[in-house]
Amino acid sequence: MLNRTTNDERITMAHGSGGKAMRALIEDLLVPTFNNSLLDTLEDQATIPLRELLQHGDRLAFTTDSYVVDPLFFPGGNIGELAVNGTVNDLAVSGARPLFLSCGLVIEEGFPLDTLTLIVEAMKHAADRAGVAIVTGDTKVVEKGSADKLFINTAGIGVIREGVSIAATNAQPGDAVITNGFIGDHGVAILLARNELALEAGVQSDTQPVHDLISHMLDVCSQIHCLRDATRGGLATVLNEYASASNVSIQINEPQVPIRESVRGACEILGLDPLYLANEGKIVAVVPYENAHELIKAMRDHPLGKHSAIIGRVNASPAGIVILATTFGGTRIVDTLVGDQLPRIC
Repeated sequence: MLNRTTNDERITMAHGSGGKAMRALIEDLLVPTFNNSLLDTLEDQATIPLRELLQHGDRLAFTTDSYVVDPLFFPGGNIGELAVNGTVNDLAVSGARPLFLSCGLVIEEGFPLDTLTLIVEAMKHAADRAGVAIVTGDTKVVEKGSADKLFINTAGIGVIREGVSIAATNAQPGDAVITNGFIGDHGVAILLARNELALEAGVQSDTQPVHDLISHMLDVCSQIHCLRDATRGGLATVLNEYASASNVSIQINEPQVPIRESVRGACEILGLDPLYLANEGKIVAVVPYENAHELIKAMRDHPLGKHSAIIGRVNASPAGIVILATTFGGTRIVDTLVGDQLPRIC
């Protein structure tokens, strides 16, 4: 049985067996922490009235993602809030209002219950901040050595507001490319948290939900053409996806790309390119140029967009290519990432 008063209690195979120990884990930790009427019924699914969904728009957005970040705790966050924020953001970049999430836990035998409690509470805090409810889930326990501590899967649904059509295929020559702030923070924070290198940069992960910022952006410019969050593969990967899908060229200007000096310094020492570093609270948008300056002004009025910037422009050719105009006056091609600069960053 689950004993919340024992500080050294650990997850056992019984907690995933479907019996009394598993039910105690669910009823003593997960249900009271996530705490909502849809979850409280403990059915095999959450039943959501369609009428409630239709109040927010005319199309359903649905996404899922799995989180295996190492370490589980890092400067600025942990795997729990990362799982919630990541799924919220995947919904938000479609123009959707995120509403409901699921939570699947794969826990290694022997995992400390106190640590699991901290992570579950962080998920609840992140869900409350984002205005979403975790309404269904699943728990599995695997033998020690079969997984690395804890993996989390979150799926989410939201509703896309009417009149919004965002897709990677929508970029047009003349469009502006914008982002909402400093890139590379999450990748560097994870690297330094592993204590593999004797560096102190004071960088924190940027894990945060961006749905409210995006809603604010859509109020100003409903015709956002492309919008994604720059997670694995970073800014460079998102831009290459746009260029390929829309058959256009994208040029970004190095001096305009917001990068913290601490991140830039860490990258120079380690031989990393910040354009490919992961982010967990940064978006990359392609918008009509005539709306770009008004949109940037509005974004800077939002707490998550204070350092927003126009970083480039869409051109007709060379199609499918991303070009960086460097600080020194030259240019270079920014290709899609080959391999992985940093493993297990989300």
